[in-house]
Amino acid sequence: MLARSPMSVRFWGVRGSIAAPGPQTTRYGGNTPCIEVRCGEHLIILDAGTGIRPLGNQLVRSKSAVDAELLFSHCHVDHISGLPFFAPAFVPGNRLRLWAGNLMPAYRLEEVVRRIISPPLFPVEVEIFKARMEYRDFRAGDVLQPRPGVTVRTAPLDHPDGATGYRIEYGGLSVAYITDTETRRDDCIRRIASLAQGVELMIFDCTYTEAELPSRLGWGHSSWQQGLRLAEAAGAKVFCLFHHDPDRDDRAMDGLAAAVDAARAGTIVAREGLVVDLLTLKNAAGAAQRRSSAMLNSATPR
Repeated sequence: MLARSPMSVRFWGVRGSIAAPGPQTTRYGGNTPCIEVRCGEHLIILDAGTGIRPLGNQLVRSKSAVDAELLFSHCHVDHISGLPFFAPAFVPGNRLRLWAGNLMPAYRLEEVVRRIISPPLFPVEVEIFKARMEYRDFRAGDVLQPRPGVTVRTAPLDHPDGATGYRIEYGGLSVAYITDTETRRDDCIRRIASLAQGVELMIFDCTYTEAELPSRLGWGHSSWQQGLRLAEAAGAKVFCLFHHDPDRDDRAMDGLAAAVDAARAGTIVAREGLVVDLLTLKNAAGAAQRRSSAMLNSATPR
């Protein structure tokens, strides 16, 4: 479990498109997207890629009842394929509320989950789950209040079949989760900037580099350079690269991490097991601002 903190984030899956296990991805991880967000006693899970399986196993080992929100950015396979292997869903007395903002009016979330968890795609149907499962569709752009004191702001993103970006606020802290999007359109850029405005942590789709993008237009992903510019414009305190290309091994990720740190010191490259305390980020940013102000004052002629 995460250390006690007003708001914390833990990465369980950071890879995009398809899982990439093996000796070349051990340091950053090969599981597809899943992030655990703790808002006090409240548990919010972002996406249900293959990373949700180890999260579920740890939750079951804790022997505490699980009452959680599961927010999907969208329902492409890499973001939902871990759901049938999420152990808390099989425990009576647990309660899971599943949310999606990109499906209506063509689909409903329960319909999509039932389609994935049924023959011939899966050997059993959703009735095998013993937890109380609730399905909640909304429209990206809505403001959600899933738990006391927790506000979730949402926005539509630019991705095939649609996707939803999230901003989670709790106790004066905030994290933006913006993955599976391009940044070609001004309206999408404005929405992303709004979600990320002043957040302690901005988690962003950085599947490609700027050099790789021209051959991948329309694929629904961005570069770390684009994300960095957005983080700067939005005043995000810490920028985090996420949704790593499955073909980028640990050595390539190290090179990418060095390049982005040179461009903006303190940037995080998401890796499995990484825990981020948002209060620490806020305090560190405040201390840096005070040091900067002190240096400016001392340099000002009297």
